[in-house]
Amino acid sequence: MNVLVVDDDSIDRAHIKRSLQAHHRGCSTMEAPTVDEGLHLVRQNQFDVVLLDYKMPKRDGIEMVLELRNEFKDTYMAIVMMSTSEDEDLAMDCLRAGAHDFLLKMDITPARLHRSILFAQTRFELERKLFQSYQKVKQLAERDPLTGLANRYLFDESLKMAVANNRRHNSKVALLLIDLDNFKYVNDNHGHDVGDLLLMALTERIRKYLRDNELFARLGGDEFAITLANLEHPSHANRVARRILTALKQPFIIGNHSIVTGASIGIAICPDNCDRAEELFKFADIAMYRAKKQGRNQVCFFEGEMQIQFSQRYQTEIQLRQSLEEGLFELYYQPVVNPHDGHFSGFEALIRWNYEGAVRSPAEFIPVAEESGLILEMGRWVIEHALAQLARWNDRHGHPLRMAINLSAMQLKDVGLTSFIQRHLEVHNIDPYLVDFELTETALLDECSQNVQTIQNLADMGCHIALDDFGTGYSSISYLRKFPIDVVKVDKSLMPGKDQSHKELSLLRGLISMIQSLELDIVIEGIETEEHECLCKEFNVDRAQGFYYYRPLPARDIESRLFR
Repeated sequence: MNVLVVDDDSIDRAHIKRSLQAHHRGCSTMEAPTVDEGLHLVRQNQFDVVLLDYKMPKRDGIEMVLELRNEFKDTYMAIVMMSTSEDEDLAMDCLRAGAHDFLLKMDITPARLHRSILFAQTRFELERKLFQSYQKVKQLAERDPLTGLANRYLFDESLKMAVANNRRHNSKVALLLIDLDNFKYVNDNHGHDVGDLLLMALTERIRKYLRDNELFARLGGDEFAITLANLEHPSHANRVARRILTALKQPFIIGNHSIVTGASIGIAICPDNCDRAEELFKFADIAMYRAKKQGRNQVCFFEGEMQIQFSQRYQTEIQLRQSLEEGLFELYYQPVVNPHDGHFSGFEALIRWNYEGAVRSPAEFIPVAEESGLILEMGRWVIEHALAQLARWNDRHGHPLRMAINLSAMQLKDVGLTSFIQRHLEVHNIDPYLVDFELTETALLDECSQNVQTIQNLADMGCHIALDDFGTGYSSISYLRKFPIDVVKVDKSLMPGKDQSHKELSLLRGLISMIQSLELDIVIEGIETEEHECLCKEFNVDRAQGFYYYRPLPARDIESRLFR
């Protein structure tokens, strides 16, 4: 038996140790004169019993009992409190704090100390068994015994809490109800044991797509539910649901059986649809029923307009994947012109999507590409083809042209991006100095280490970093200092209209003057009139682009119109 004696009186400690040895000759004893030293020893060693004096300097024994019970919940040790005071209220306070027995110091004899330790250990063991029994009852009351997920009771209570907390925050709560398709067929044809194993395997697969703070529950049978709290936009709920459906496409191998199952998922949003947990559940249930009617293995939002919007986005994602495989994308190039002599010095590469007989602009599909992660593959395709085209033009026409290529925020997180660019620069023998990578302010907002490293790698490689849409954000100027920016593209929204005011001209002049004072290259976007061109000349800007000069054109039209 390992015993810790905590007492500031060395004579009392010696008396206690002698009394211990009389009945417990093989016990190991350690001593501490203060509460803090006693706690330090408990953290370093495993004790069966703590004999603790109530009255000590700085901190008393009750404080130590409270810390022991809070900090060492899973440590098995009985606590006996000792005191010279015969005050019964003090004894009760010690027991309420968590001591297992109380012993007057004047009564300490080998026999009484042995009995007190025995009583304390017995009470401690009963307390431990009672706590374990409580934990088992709590587990049965709140957890599904098959999957270990939250059960219906715990889910209902948690959903009420999430909705109540949501009222205090400017965010959303999404409820996803999931019903497996054709689960009855599995039970009827393979037996309930296989059905149970399928539910367990499915639970583990879905868990991989959830964060730790997202509640996942089995409501009964083959019906599950997920609560997503603190959402900024319902699109996150849609992404989670789509990932779950994608995950379920892979067969489950249960024993000798290969089982494919889908799911119908209904989604309701608080406060968009309602602000009460009961109504949220009802609306999600209605949405799940609609999903089943649509042919199963579907996601359906309760609100009709929202459902149409997300169905369209999902269809767009499918079409984008198919188009990437079939090569239905094309690059257009908008020339960058010197306003003083009309000669062009390079191009900006702009992706277009040729689908169903129409050419779609990036605004129609880039948001979906970013949301689905397709932007990574699409972005590499743009880089590869734009660099190849630049190499062909420079070889054929004998003078160096520059190529501007847009990068999204997601592409900056691609750890292999810089090596991919380096490889294609070398393959086509292109001087990195001739390549501008354009970043918008939103791409620079996330200053995580990977983003910063990617930008720096591109700059170290010799490529130019261009800040696109300058003047539209609230903190663009700070990025000129934080990042290795070489080129600033002044947004077309800053170009004066027909009735140009003195304020508009002064603002534009001031921005251009500031950029020039930093010795950065300038590209003015949105040149649409002769007056705009005159302003570029007046402000001594030698790079501009806009419809006044050229619209974005396919490579074949660039060849026929500019390289004749």
